[in-house]
Amino acid sequence: MEFRYKSIVCSDLEKIKDFIEEILDKIYPIIEDEDTMFDIKLILNELIINGVMHGNQCISSKCIKLLLEITDEKLKIEVEDEGKGINYDFISYDPKSLKSCGRGLVIVNGLSDEFYIKKNKVIAVKELN
Repeated sequence: MEFRYKSIVCSDLEKIKDFIEEILDKIYPIIEDEDTMFDIKLILNELIINGVMHGNQCISSKCIKLLLEITDEKLKIEVEDEGKGINYDFISYDPKSLKSCGRGLVIVNGLSDEFYIKKNKVIAVKELN
């Protein structure tokens, strides 16, 4: 089974919830495991909202590009915003500081089997075994 979904959404937090639900509705018939679906929903939420808030700074005229690909073995999510990009250091994140900035990327990194940041694009890969 191969599935590919590509879409764009403007940086409007009201529209993001429906956008994510639409994506989940499309992949639910493909991925039946509830735990995996929960992880995917969390990854999508964190990456898309992070792009809206930090990359696009909630400017509604700026958009988020999404590419989601599913093969028999893995799911790949690419989220790209219109920001200048980041150089994030996971090692320097201190959960004891109780700062929320950066926490979403740490969560996504923990839920993903592979995680990359390339300027203003983040890529999360999750194995589907």
